[in-house]
Amino acid sequence: MALHFVGFRGDEYARAVRVFGPPDFIHIGWDRWAKLEIQPDDMAVFATGTSEDKPSPYSFPDIREG
Repeated sequence: MALHFVGFRGDEYARAVRVFGPPDFIHIGWDRWAKLEIQPDDMAVFATGTSEDKPSPYSFPDIREG
């Protein structure tokens, strides 16, 4: 089982880590790639929304450097 965080942008990330532990995967947004990577036995924690929401038609980058 893997832990995925989806759509976290600020302080809520630190709170989610305290509650669930560090994620195995971080998805900047809910897009079709994130949906494909989450397996049935994985846990996905969303900053907003749920896995039932329609994925964005646009892809989010996997890593944001800066």
